[in-house]
Amino acid sequence: ALLAGSAPTPAASAAVPAADPRVLAMNHGSRVLLESLQAWPERSADIRNIHVSQRGRLGRAVIQNTDFGVPQLGSVVAYSGLHAKLDERVAACGVTVLSGPAAVIERQDADGVHITQGDHSLLCRVAVQSDGAGATDVRRDYGQHAVLTTAHATLPRRGWAWERFTSEGPLALLPHPQTPDAYSVVWCSAPERARELAALDNAAFSSALSAAFGDRLGRLSSQAPRHVFPLALAARRAQVQGRVAAIGNAAQTLHPVAGQGLNLGLRDAARLAQTLAGWLARPEFSPTSLLTEFAQARYVDRAITAGLTDLMPRVFATGLAPVEHACGLALLGMDLASPLRAPLAQHLLQGFRT
Repeated sequence: ALLAGSAPTPAASAAVPAADPRVLAMNHGSRVLLESLQAWPERSADIRNIHVSQRGRLGRAVIQNTDFGVPQLGSVVAYSGLHAKLDERVAACGVTVLSGPAAVIERQDADGVHITQGDHSLLCRVAVQSDGAGATDVRRDYGQHAVLTTAHATLPRRGWAWERFTSEGPLALLPHPQTPDAYSVVWCSAPERARELAALDNAAFSSALSAAFGDRLGRLSSQAPRHVFPLALAARRAQVQGRVAAIGNAAQTLHPVAGQGLNLGLRDAARLAQTLAGWLARPEFSPTSLLTEFAQARYVDRAITAGLTDLMPRVFATGLAPVEHACGLALLGMDLASPLRAPLAQHLLQGFRT
């Protein structure tokens, strides 16, 4: 029900994180992790309620923080703010950051992983890929592009996030971390429709957005720039090869529905650090068995999360009335019976833990 944070970086801001326009939905588990690392950004917008519905069909579900006894289900942060805070913590930990040409893994042998970066060669005992590229084993083109922008509501509701499934694709509105009456918009539709929406003037786009979303927040008005990204599933079957581990978007890039991309990547990183903690004290031994253990521990969480984010945007947009009515009944059942919605909500809250 939230933005994944796994959309491609806008080309104009790829080298300047402070100029990146995206916001990211962080679930409760991710916030707890980042706060423990003192890496939580100063500004965020809490999500205490998630409203899920489908346009033109009956059925909706509301997930609330009170169902789980947590202060919030998640929070929305600016990409630039989170990036700056993580940079700050990396510097404070004494990590050396090498900039310049892209690093390339040349080979592995008994000594470690051989990497080149421009004219320089590096040898490391373990390499972790987190560059967001290279996941090619499993691919699915959703035939959808996402339009990202910001809109203001005349009747804002603090603490609410909205996921509305339409025949074109999911439409999400997330509370914006910088302005109380503003919402970050992620509108998924067919590529040609996305291009049409991006080309509309502000008044026409605002009208189209209000018509697609409905009147739960009053009138929606958008004066902000729009960015369009293609959506696809791209995942590795093997998260580890020898001494090389892939995490985050380097391991799997997901559809933004349910907002799981970055949250899943943070769970990858946390589990990898946990698994290698003892080895770091005695790195003269081979880490390959530990890396295999890491991949095995992450398999179920990755499979469930990728499966959910792959299924939802497709099943709600089949255009087949019986299927869409069944989806509506499922939402209604989840709303009426907490035991039915608890497993899904728990996974969105913190993922599958082992």
